[in-house]
Amino acid sequence: METGERARLIFILVLQLLLRIRRNRQQRCRRVLCGRPVFPRTRCHLNLRKIALEGANVIYKRDVGKVLMKLRKPRITATIWSSGKIICTGATSEEEAKFGARRLARSLQKLGFQVIFTDFKVVNVLAVCNMPFEIRLPEFTKNNRPHASYEPELHPAVCYRIKSLRATLQIFSTGSITVTGPNVKAVATAVEQIYPFVFESRKEIL
Repeated sequence: METGERARLIFILVLQLLLRIRRNRQQRCRRVLCGRPVFPRTRCHLNLRKIALEGANVIYKRDVGKVLMKLRKPRITATIWSSGKIICTGATSEEEAKFGARRLARSLQKLGFQVIFTDFKVVNVLAVCNMPFEIRLPEFTKNNRPHASYEPELHPAVCYRIKSLRATLQIFSTGSITVTGPNVKAVATAVEQIYPFVFESRKEIL
């Protein structure tokens, strides 16, 4: 099975897993949304001022030395540095991310840069899902230390880390969970592992 087909299959399994969670009054989870930061290189120095002046849909952040460029199809945002390093975010699949990165490289070529598309890799996967219940965060944190940390004065979510998967979960009292991991399989496994713990700390509906 090719890598792209395998990734799509795993993604579909994640959706099916979340849709099967219908405990307590047959409530359902909403679908998972995924975004993939990707990391291509152009192997040439990029003049950020030239890109800002002649490029389309760009924002020049001179104080931090980078340019933001947005594409509509696919809908991705690229952060470009003068060294040739580019990070693209917003894609919902590896194929879409690669297609968007190639479109970006083509746009830079049209501006006169000798761009070579290379070193493409997916470095992160972001998924968001909604549990069919609200969560008591203080109780969840107490039951799951030291993996869980909660500082409501700084952030409204509990931060839960799974070191074995290199995954981080942000858990909100509304039942929304944001999962960050190195690949789709790690994100799917993280959702499977966290569900029993958040279910124990769910708010009962009167």
